[in-house]
Amino acid sequence: MSDHIKLKDVALAAGVSEMTASRALRNAADVSAATRKKVIQSASKLGYVPNRIAGALASNKVNLVGVVIPSVKSYVFSEVLDGISTALKPTNLRPVFGLSDYDLDTEEEVIRDMLAWRPAGLIVAGLEHSEGAQKMLHNMDAPLVEIMDVDGDPIDSCVGISHYRAGYEMAQAILVKGHRKIGFLGTKMSSDFRASKRLNGFVDGLKTKDVTLVDQELYSSGSSVEKGKASTAAMLSRHADLDCIYCSTDVIAMGAVMHCLDAGISIPDQLAIAGFNALSMASGLPVELTSTDSLRYEIGTKAAELILARNEPKADNSARIIALESSVRLGGSI
Repeated sequence: MSDHIKLKDVALAAGVSEMTASRALRNAADVSAATRKKVIQSASKLGYVPNRIAGALASNKVNLVGVVIPSVKSYVFSEVLDGISTALKPTNLRPVFGLSDYDLDTEEEVIRDMLAWRPAGLIVAGLEHSEGAQKMLHNMDAPLVEIMDVDGDPIDSCVGISHYRAGYEMAQAILVKGHRKIGFLGTKMSSDFRASKRLNGFVDGLKTKDVTLVDQELYSSGSSVEKGKASTAAMLSRHADLDCIYCSTDVIAMGAVMHCLDAGISIPDQLAIAGFNALSMASGLPVELTSTDSLRYEIGTKAAELILARNEPKADNSARIIALESSVRLGGSI
């Protein structure tokens, strides 16, 4: 972590006084739009975060742990939050969370708001961030833990699984079952970096047997059972001879199963289906879904434990990378 950027650094970069810089960042009415833009650009370039509690507390910290995640619409991140809350419950620290909606600019805004309160730590989903967010995270004077993913270069500490390996191992499991005409259903890769890494691992895993994807169906925004049903129908209309579909989430895979039930397609005899996350909600399907356990609760727990350890007196502030071992749950759908 680098030295904390101060308001005077922003003022100097923008060519204004500290008072003007402060008023610009607070949207004061007597600051021109041009000056405000110049100050905001300088703040973003430097990774500056305003301190909303300066002078209010002797420690200049609040007993909060910021958590930045993409969504709470699925069980995935709710289980992460559960793990974080459980680990923090016996302590005086409490989690607060904000949503990025898989958008890096939104994530940057949420991170800036979180850090303005000078939390005792910050937990952020993913390793990919905007340039402005990266600078703020490098500059922050509290422990940072990036979660969910270990395929990349963390800024500080990191807890997660290898999504590339998860995709690769699922490809191997599918190939062992004899499937060769395989399609993929998933989100548009530009907005879901971890799904992209899984797909890359999956494709490389297929290459070990000289197999390539027959087709891909990519959807935008969040996963849903309805999208899984529609996407499966669309893909099978193009390639009726597919013998397997790999889905980027269990929710999409559940939709694929539902389409097969409606269309009278036998799973896995006529079509194999695999997902990702090993969600408990999939246990209600008539066939046990093949999936990958992404260890969401464990990730949340260990991330919170790292924050707690770094807040101990005379704590070891060295960064740690904790790579958890995901595993394929074979089920009965491939």
